[in-house]
Amino acid sequence: MAPDPWFSTYDATCQIAQDIAEKIQQQNQHGRSGENTIRLTVTIRALLQSLKEKIALLKDLLLRAVSTHQITQLEGDRRQNLLDELITRERLLLASFKNEGAEPDLIRSSLMTGGAKRGVPNPWLFEEPEETRGLGFDEIRQQQQKIIQEQDAGLDALSSIISRQKQMGKEIGNELDEQNEIIDDLANLVENTDGKLRTETRRMNIVDRKSTSCAVKTPHDEVCR
Repeated sequence: MAPDPWFSTYDATCQIAQDIAEKIQQQNQHGRSGENTIRLTVTIRALLQSLKEKIALLKDLLLRAVSTHQITQLEGDRRQNLLDELITRERLLLASFKNEGAEPDLIRSSLMTGGAKRGVPNPWLFEEPEETRGLGFDEIRQQQQKIIQEQDAGLDALSSIISRQKQMGKEIGNELDEQNEIIDDLANLVENTDGKLRTETRRMNIVDRKSTSCAVKTPHDEVCR
């Protein structure tokens, strides 16, 4: 199964943010002057630009996944929370780079080693949801894939039910057509029978009238024929 592009991009973005934090700490250790500081400043600026572009890409991927129903609304909200934390981290890193008073603890917290590596808890979550707390990126991805698989299974089951109902509808429609044909045949039969009964009734009436007429004739009259 192909990796989720959103989480792949998220991992890379977290790694860039961590690299920026490390570079800023190095810059603070070297001071604000010197050749090393200049190189660090250029590197940090490039990394900040890359971080900005990655965050923009994450926004686009999330919007596309939600609008096309590739993920559940709950998962969309969870990813939005992760994205909001990254945006906050970007602002803090930018403020620290510009020496605008970002707290040193925030930089130190971002230097947790292996934050974006396999199986290590994500350091960028301040208030992580209970269901993902303590999980690494791979475990979160597996959980997401499980949710998607369960959703796909649910959609397959729903599709199967709809197909069965459609087939039942066709069968019921065919049966109704057959019953309508039977009813039409019965109606024609009843109409024909009713016509024959009317004809026979008229004949019986004629015969009855003739019989009555003969009965009232005198003995010397001609025999009724």
